Amino acid sequence: MQAKFKTIFQSLTVRNYRLFATGQLIKMIGVWMMFIAQDWLVLELTDNSASALGIVTALQFTPVLLLSLFSGRLADRYDKRILLLIANIFWTVLAIGMSVLVVTDLVQLWHVFGFAVLLGVANAVETPVRQSFVSEMVGTSLLPNALSLNSATFNTARIVGPALAGVAIALFGLGPVFVVSAVSSIAPLLNLARMRPAELYRAEQVAGAEKDAAKIMDGLRYVWRRGDLLLPMALMLVVGMTLFNFQITLAALAKTVFNTGAASFGLFTTSLATGSLIGALASGSRRGRPSAWIVLGSAVACSSFAILAGLAPAYWLVVALLLPTGFFMIYFAQAANQRVQLGVDAAFRGRVMSLWVLVFVGTNPVGAPVVGWVAEHFGAGSAIWGGGLVSLLTAAAALAWQLHRTGSRLRLRLVPRPRFYVVPSGG
Repeated sequence: MQAKFKTIFQSLTVRNYRLFATGQLIKMIGVWMMFIAQDWLVLELTDNSASALGIVTALQFTPVLLLSLFSGRLADRYDKRILLLIANIFWTVLAIGMSVLVVTDLVQLWHVFGFAVLLGVANAVETPVRQSFVSEMVGTSLLPNALSLNSATFNTARIVGPALAGVAIALFGLGPVFVVSAVSSIAPLLNLARMRPAELYRAEQVAGAEKDAAKIMDGLRYVWRRGDLLLPMALMLVVGMTLFNFQITLAALAKTVFNTGAASFGLFTTSLATGSLIGALASGSRRGRPSAWIVLGSAVACSSFAILAGLAPAYWLVVALLLPTGFFMIYFAQAANQRVQLGVDAAFRGRVMSLWVLVFVGTNPVGAPVVGWVAEHFGAGSAIWGGGLVSLLTAAAALAWQLHRTGSRLRLRLVPRPRFYVVPSGG
């Protein structure tokens, strides 16, 4: 057990990564507190409009859609640590400005819209750079573990942040939550400044003229020619757009279906995040590149549990079902991410990861308004199970394509315990 524990957290033995992870944890707790407060603020300003939540989410991710590929090119050409410092400074300034508007009670809906767009710009620059920077901090051997710990950090924040936000909103109102979020965003700035550049793993990086010649189209062609990269990205494109909109659907579910307050919305998000954290830790001991079958199987499981959660008639049942939904959601996302990162050449990592970010979160401007509209007109539960159904059908189609392409067969074994397994071609 002790050896297993050490394996899960082995990337934290690297000083630069330890600084990075702790800074991100503090910031992300504040970010999730801000997200909960922002959603509640929008509902208050719009008389409980789920469509308005969808618009805010779309505005927040539109810059990711437009700028991620450009950011990936920057990551392949310039110092990623410096780029992260710049993006995080911009984020901190924005968070301070928004907290002032809320505390002084001057905030209006258009302020929230503008704030969402500008945060999206910071996120569009920061996320692909951050994703590709991980390998420089830990090297290839620890990369799967570091990626899992990144997800664990994110989901720990998603557990703690909403829970704190729900209580803080009930006790103190929205203003203090935005202030705490602004203060927490300073942590990654301090830790990035404390890193030791000489200890970064940059030996694999291309230099000079090759860096300067890095083009976005070269990265797109690279992925198009790689079926092993294209499959997880295409699957994430659909699942991310139709199912990974819980920020909208859970807020609407709590307030309009079960008629609960901010604390109960936080419990929904915390339940989902708890499952996600367990899923992230479960994939943390993985040392090699996950197979396509792990990616596909976890996508099927995630979609299936989401359908059940959307159809659940009772509050407590939704809370219970969000646990396995969160587990398989992150297990799938991590397996897909690791399959992409561990299969890409270092020279293309920034551009490939920018494309990953684009399909993972950049599709929100397309999916979020649609999901918000469905939630408002047909109910939040319908938006959840409908997204799960589309994702399940897509995962099943991708599984069929992979079986056909490899000549493999899917079998069901009943003993010693029921499970599906893949028989390779000729097996």
